[in-house]
Amino acid sequence: MTDNVVAMPAPPAGAQRLILAFGDSLYAGYGVARGQSLPDVVQANLRRAGTNATIVNAGVSGDTSAAGRRRFAFALDSMARKPDLILLGLGGNDVLRQISPAETRANLTAMMDEAKRRDIPVVLTGMRAPPNLGADYQRAFDMIWPDLAKAYDARLYPFILDGVIGQPALMQRDYVHPNASGIDHIADRLTPIVMGQLGKG
Repeated sequence: MTDNVVAMPAPPAGAQRLILAFGDSLYAGYGVARGQSLPDVVQANLRRAGTNATIVNAGVSGDTSAAGRRRFAFALDSMARKPDLILLGLGGNDVLRQISPAETRANLTAMMDEAKRRDIPVVLTGMRAPPNLGADYQRAFDMIWPDLAKAYDARLYPFILDGVIGQPALMQRDYVHPNASGIDHIADRLTPIVMGQLGKG
């Protein structure tokens, strides 16, 4: 009889990596239990993979890109030290309020400029506009994140709700926010991108 051997996850090793997750309710963990937010799950995934990472969750439900821009420098200044990476995810509330894509772009550009000034790499988690807002709005809005990723040499997860939106089993009853299973789905896709960016540091 052969004993079944269960592979244990690698213990976190190496220098501690500090990450700032800066976004809206999709980062804050709206509607899910403590410890089930996207930054929490990505942190757990990183640690299971052996990466000694701590993610500080600076997600604020309801934040637009303008609100995020106003608090971005303060959030960075409040960190224990300069983070090794920023996860930046804003724009969902902009599209819900039909804010001009030009305004959203300007706000995100200002935050990317600040990150560049501080020499902190960024992983962008993008947002997309629904078709009912019109082709022109949709095109202008959706291009913000790929354009910024290219301009600032940032890593991009093109659409944070990819594979989750429109899937009732993965969404909360508001059909806007993912449930815990949906967050796990996003985190499984996002974690390798974060690991890849940390590996460049």
